[in-house]
Amino acid sequence: MTPMPHDVAPVSANGKSLDLADAPSNGQPRERRLAFYQWLIRHLFPGVKVPIRIVFYNGIEVATAPGTPIATVRIRDRTTFLLMAVNLDMTFGDAYSEGRIEVEGDFLAFLVEAFRAPPAPATVQVLRHWIARWNARPRPNSVDKSRDNVWHHYDLGNDFYKLWLDEQLVYTCAYFPTSTATLEEAQIAKMERVCRKLWLKPGETVVEAGCGWGALARHMAKHHGVKVRAFNLSREQVAYARQRAREEGLADRIEYVEADYRSITGQYDVFVSVGMLEHVGPQNYRALGRLIHSVLKPTGRGLIHSIGRNHPCRTNPWLEKRIFPGAYMPSPREIARIFEPLDFSVVDVENLRLHYAKTLEHWLQRFDGVADKVRDMFDERFVRMWRMYLASSQAGFLSGTIQLFQYVFVPGKSNEIPWTRDQLYDRPTYPVPHHTSLSNGVMNGHGSL
Repeated sequence: MTPMPHDVAPVSANGKSLDLADAPSNGQPRERRLAFYQWLIRHLFPGVKVPIRIVFYNGIEVATAPGTPIATVRIRDRTTFLLMAVNLDMTFGDAYSEGRIEVEGDFLAFLVEAFRAPPAPATVQVLRHWIARWNARPRPNSVDKSRDNVWHHYDLGNDFYKLWLDEQLVYTCAYFPTSTATLEEAQIAKMERVCRKLWLKPGETVVEAGCGWGALARHMAKHHGVKVRAFNLSREQVAYARQRAREEGLADRIEYVEADYRSITGQYDVFVSVGMLEHVGPQNYRALGRLIHSVLKPTGRGLIHSIGRNHPCRTNPWLEKRIFPGAYMPSPREIARIFEPLDFSVVDVENLRLHYAKTLEHWLQRFDGVADKVRDMFDERFVRMWRMYLASSQAGFLSGTIQLFQYVFVPGKSNEIPWTRDQLYDRPTYPVPHHTSLSNGVMNGHGSL
């Protein structure tokens, strides 16, 4: 994350031009101090052309452009200000979480503009790169470390996630057939879209790598008549998934395995992974490709759904350290390492980034609605940290900084692929909440977001 501006205009607390005499001295030449603030805005936060007001701890204000600001950023203390000058990514996230930075006004619009800002000057980028490497080294994704990484995020407790996810606890990008679809409808639509892309047939076998709370496996078994073996490292998620399968009479068709994806063995008609690739690490992509090749039948199909980027880029160090240890969002070139060495044919690619922005909009609204309960579970810092995570993720998708890819693939020699994509747009053949909303949407080929 790189919040903020360019073309700075010093202003006073009342919005008028700042005279150097207005700046408190604190033993420093006023001209030098003001020049430093302006340098910071110009070189560390380049390119924002919309008006944003930055209020420093000593009362000095700087505006990014004339006009009514979309947001006011208040930096509460000198230490935070100095740390931002040398380590912006970590400092902004931590300082916001701890209340040392406040953002008044449209927080999301501020973050979107921050993400859209052009890169900082090359010298500043080099400095940030080395600081990031020193401050938050990406955590490895070995079997043992992957378990620790999963526990850090997903085992915060089922009760926490039940507060703001949908009824089935689907924690991946939804698919909104219409702009008015509910989150519950959109998650069902996403699962059905995945199933249709995979051309599931009754009696087939499916292996799922990284199953979350198990909703996709239940959907596949219940509505498409397949048998599913689903792998996940999170103890709490697996326990919940097994309970739901028993309650829904699906325990004989689904096996939830508490194990790393590298433990997968056997032969299957279908391989599917929704939201796990971000936790694999690019150094393991070739090995993942070999595993898929070893377990997929010659006429099998596969789908990988992952957050990604348009070009290789290191994970934001604050996100990697505080929220998702070991996370990495791959580019299409990096994802190709899974497919190319094993001669997989990619038969369909879809980018759903705006659907993920909409999903996060729902999550953030629900999260804010239960903030008091979350605060009671954890503390105020946790609430602010997760609000920062959810809002900045939404801003990332809206700005195009991050993407959401779905790849469908088959073994290179297989001709067992559909002639058209028409199956994606038929109406669902099973009951869904508020069915009218879904049947009038993209599943008929007429909807739009």
